Amino acid sequence: MKTKVLSSLFLLLLSVLSVQSQTQTIAPVAPVWPIEKANAWYANHKWLTGADYIPANAINQLEMWQAETFDPATIDKELGWAEGIGFNTMRVFLHSVAYKHDPEGFKKRVDQFLGIAAKHKIEPMFVFFDDCWNKESKPGKQPEPKTGIHNSGWLQDPGQPASSDPRNFPELERYVKDVMKHFAHDKRILLWDLYNEPGNSGKKDSSLPLLRKVVEWARSTGVDQPISIGLWDWSFEKLNAFQALNSDIITYHNYDEPDKHLRVIQLLKAFGRPLICTEYMARIRNSRFSNILPLLKKENVGAINWGFVAGKTNTIYAWDTPLKDGSQPIEWFHDIFHSDGKAYRQDEVDLIRKMNKQ
Repeated sequence: MKTKVLSSLFLLLLSVLSVQSQTQTIAPVAPVWPIEKANAWYANHKWLTGADYIPANAINQLEMWQAETFDPATIDKELGWAEGIGFNTMRVFLHSVAYKHDPEGFKKRVDQFLGIAAKHKIEPMFVFFDDCWNKESKPGKQPEPKTGIHNSGWLQDPGQPASSDPRNFPELERYVKDVMKHFAHDKRILLWDLYNEPGNSGKKDSSLPLLRKVVEWARSTGVDQPISIGLWDWSFEKLNAFQALNSDIITYHNYDEPDKHLRVIQLLKAFGRPLICTEYMARIRNSRFSNILPLLKKENVGAINWGFVAGKTNTIYAWDTPLKDGSQPIEWFHDIFHSDGKAYRQDEVDLIRKMNKQ
């Protein structure tokens, strides 16, 4: 691992663990779970494994959750494949525009999704906001995938410049509070992941005001489930400190090869809280099931890889290596199954199933 990354992680630990870090900017906005409670919660679960999930026929979060394109039959089929390899959780992105367009219908669809997941013995975690990919969202028919381009239709939430305008916050507050209060005591939900990769898309610390508000809103709902905001870029000093200090469970993203990934785990264990890796597995970066999944199990870290079924998100293609002719990449970047349920690599599926039975 590069010295710069290790230094950034070390500084994160110092800033979070030091009394001097308790400033108004990054201090917890409300009490987090005691470490003992967090560890007891984690110990009460089987080792957590799963994937970041969106149905193969949805290009983005809106297409998944809007009434006209919500597809419980496909979700049921695909979560059946997840159950078949022993997955017990899935990380699933919501979207505020789908809620705004139809609040009651949105909550009913979330409830329906939870019913399907429970049928397959899966406890999902839900993600509210996201700073990745396309800046603007519109309800209705979503664009077709751009051939050979990774996540060509994925949506930020609330996007740019909406995320930096406080005039939008009351509407977002209603969304977060309504959904979390509605499901506050629902045992089918594993965890609330409040904000995916805050600061991405060049936003950096400009995402901190909204993130702080989101944590305030979430904490006010009194949910039974733990709350987290995943760490992902070790150079974002203020964001990382705020995220770690306001998380009951430490979640993080890592697409590095095993030795670098292990260093991150070793440093994050200093928080004394359970760890869940909520994004990993990029084959051409040598982050694979064969070398990362056994590592995560050995270290008792939850394992949620990006990508499940190859489909409209085009995540078989790498972030920065489009194939505009739509040809198959030499090796898939993400994803486990073809859209018909056939494994991309049978040895990977066999390993996942084996690790989940041990």
